[in-house]
Amino acid sequence: MSEANDSDGKKSLTLSRPRRLELKKTVETGQVRQSFSHGRSKSVTVEVRKKRTFTRKGGEFSESQAPQPEEIPQEPVAEPEAKKPEEDDDSKPRVVLRSLTGDEKAARARALADSKKAAAEARVRAEEEAKIRAEEEAKRKKEEEEAARRAAEEEERKRVEDEARRKAEDDAARRQEEEQKQTETVEETKPDAEAAKAKDAKPAKADDDKDARAKAKKPGRQGDKAKPAATRRDGPRRRGGKLTIDQALADEDRQRSLASVRRAREREKRAMREASHQPPSKVVRDVVLPESITVQELANRMAERAVDVIKELMKMGVMANFQQTIDADTAELVVSEFGHRVKRVTEADVEQDLLDTTEDDPGSLESRAPVVTVMGHVDHGKTSLLDALRQTDVAGGEAGGITQHIGAYQVETPSGHKITFIDTPGHAAFSSMRARGAKVTDIVILVVAADDGIMPQTVEAISHAKAAEVPIIVAINKMDKPEADPNRVRNELLQHEIVVEGMGGEVLDVEVSAIQKTGLDKLEEAIILQSELLELKANPERTAEGTIVEAKLERGRGSVATVLVTRGTVRQGDVFVAGAEWGRVRALIDDHGRQVKEAGPATPVEVLGFQGTPEAGDDFTVVESESRAREVSEFRQRRLRQSRTSLSGRGSIEQMFSQIQAGEVNELPVVIKSDVQGSTEAIIGAAEKLGTDEVSVRVLHGGVGGINESDITLAKASNALVIGFNVRANKQAKDLAEAEEVDIRYYSVIYDVIDAMKGMLSGMLKPEIKETFIGNAEIREVFSVSKVGKVAGCLVTDGIVRRGAGVRLLRDNVVVHEGKLSTLKRFKDDVKEVRQGTECGMSFENYHDIQVGDVIEAFEVEEVAREL
Repeated sequence: MSEANDSDGKKSLTLSRPRRLELKKTVETGQVRQSFSHGRSKSVTVEVRKKRTFTRKGGEFSESQAPQPEEIPQEPVAEPEAKKPEEDDDSKPRVVLRSLTGDEKAARARALADSKKAAAEARVRAEEEAKIRAEEEAKRKKEEEEAARRAAEEEERKRVEDEARRKAEDDAARRQEEEQKQTETVEETKPDAEAAKAKDAKPAKADDDKDARAKAKKPGRQGDKAKPAATRRDGPRRRGGKLTIDQALADEDRQRSLASVRRAREREKRAMREASHQPPSKVVRDVVLPESITVQELANRMAERAVDVIKELMKMGVMANFQQTIDADTAELVVSEFGHRVKRVTEADVEQDLLDTTEDDPGSLESRAPVVTVMGHVDHGKTSLLDALRQTDVAGGEAGGITQHIGAYQVETPSGHKITFIDTPGHAAFSSMRARGAKVTDIVILVVAADDGIMPQTVEAISHAKAAEVPIIVAINKMDKPEADPNRVRNELLQHEIVVEGMGGEVLDVEVSAIQKTGLDKLEEAIILQSELLELKANPERTAEGTIVEAKLERGRGSVATVLVTRGTVRQGDVFVAGAEWGRVRALIDDHGRQVKEAGPATPVEVLGFQGTPEAGDDFTVVESESRAREVSEFRQRRLRQSRTSLSGRGSIEQMFSQIQAGEVNELPVVIKSDVQGSTEAIIGAAEKLGTDEVSVRVLHGGVGGINESDITLAKASNALVIGFNVRANKQAKDLAEAEEVDIRYYSVIYDVIDAMKGMLSGMLKPEIKETFIGNAEIREVFSVSKVGKVAGCLVTDGIVRRGAGVRLLRDNVVVHEGKLSTLKRFKDDVKEVRQGTECGMSFENYHDIQVGDVIEAFEVEEVAREL
């Protein structure tokens, strides 16, 4: 600062005394003892502030003494900050200031801290108060809204009560008018005395009115207010407010209740009916009768008493209670007896008009791809031939090298034609799959191995094709092998009425090789030629219909079904019904794994969006709404449950008679889970064929998907075996199976499944008892031995006699006893066996009626294990 002043040319600030700047004390402090009541005291600090005044004399300032000191309050107050001296000109005198003491600085710091603390506390209090005010405001608004809502509800209630009261008053007034009209004739016939009495009563009433007016004119007491005149109402008025004893006893304010009025009207109607002596007219109703109905429901639909319905049933010889179900024929007779009209309906009506049977307009028909089913014996090269046509390797991915799934594919030939192929397994257990393939096909390709000839499944495939009445194309495969003989195949086909063109018939035959891919073009030409002769056409614009070729349950995708569309076009978002299941199309995937938006006629696609896994072979139909789909699905599920229940009931009755006649039948309970529905169907069918009169397989549950905890629980409850075909159990199911000791067996080839079940059933068969003759002995003498009984002295005449062998005692060639030997002795020694021509002693277990001349026949019993 001084440097700045020097640079400006001004004089520097000087001190009154050299090297010291100070101010005189303006405040004097002291301690004062303040006394209170009860001997209490307190020390109080008292400050005296001096006021300094300056006067200017001769250009210089001088301090003048203040007249009186000023008393300071008890709390210390921080002094205001000293102002900086103003920079005077050279002509002005300068003020001498002194430095602050340590106590003053501390007091000022405390005062500043206290002020900051007080400001912070004030700010916090302000925030809390603002928060409390906001909460109170919100609460007040909520209470106001609740009060407004209650007021609105109260107004609405009053309005409804007013309307009800007005309606009741109107009804009462109308009834009063009717009663007055009815009593007018009675009043006209009253005697004149009553009329005179009425005249005498009028003046009295006038006098009473006169007294009432006079009383009303009398001045009341001071402070009484005149009551307003009550408004007169024409009709009766409901009592308002609380009910008091006076109001209850006063008859003039009472009003009849609605129940009383209703009872009076009923009495009037009853009296009128009794007067006329005419019974009430019978109301004839249309009674809807389902296939079965309970007695109570039937009575409700006829508006009759259930007791009367039961009486009618007893007259007909049917003893039933309220909740018992009767059939539609019996219910129809009961309804006819009561004089009502009958309308019969069935639950199957929900399926009416589900399938559109109308013929398509010829102008709307378009050419479609032929559906070709490949059939034949196992290991004759069906899937390999299809792989050669599609240039894929489906057969390589099948377990055991054999096809165990039914598949649908679409191939486009080099000429631009499309062909839909359905591949069927050749194993004997998959007969239902082959029948299903023949049902939906247009052409059947019968694959026969040139080195093997006609086999059992080939004959079955021919039967399925003839039953479906579809043309057959014979593909003679494996022509690349040196032992191939196509003429042998053609000659063997003649035994089954299949005559190829080379022998003067109409059946096309093609020699092919799936390994070397020869003859495939000729096979495609034969298929296209046959399809042109059939003139296959369909309308793609109608409601979609199809067939479930295969169904399975996949993780992350749910129930997935391969659908072959036969009519119309199925699109994403359509609602459909498939057997007992329904759903909405979430996605359509073709045979190459690509997602498509729609699928036309003769196109195989995988459909996602099922609510449950359908059965293979079920019909697939698109419907108009979810409600219709759900209704049809529930009906079909209910019918399926009833059929299963009835089948189980018949089985139990048959089992009961079987147990009575031939003893209890041993059963092998199993739970079957597979990857696809067709495999489950094939395994169940093969298991049922393994059963005999003594042992059988009982399938507790068959389904698709992995083995879960519920399957293990079911198997544990019935001591069943769990079979997993191309599926595995999850971790929870494995842990539960180990804890419950449930046996889980995994298979990937159907041969192994059938062989395993056959072995288990064979082990359950009772062993065969085989008896072997070993020798004869003749009794020559009978000895009585103490503590032993009778002992026979014998001579072995034939074979050998062993100890422990079974024996029969023959007397005159008649068996009189069968048992075992207890002792066999040679002289005094026990021996194991005695041969022919040797004498010995024998005794029987628990039998002593032996005579000289009896013959003993010895034999051995052997148990031989049986097999199916």
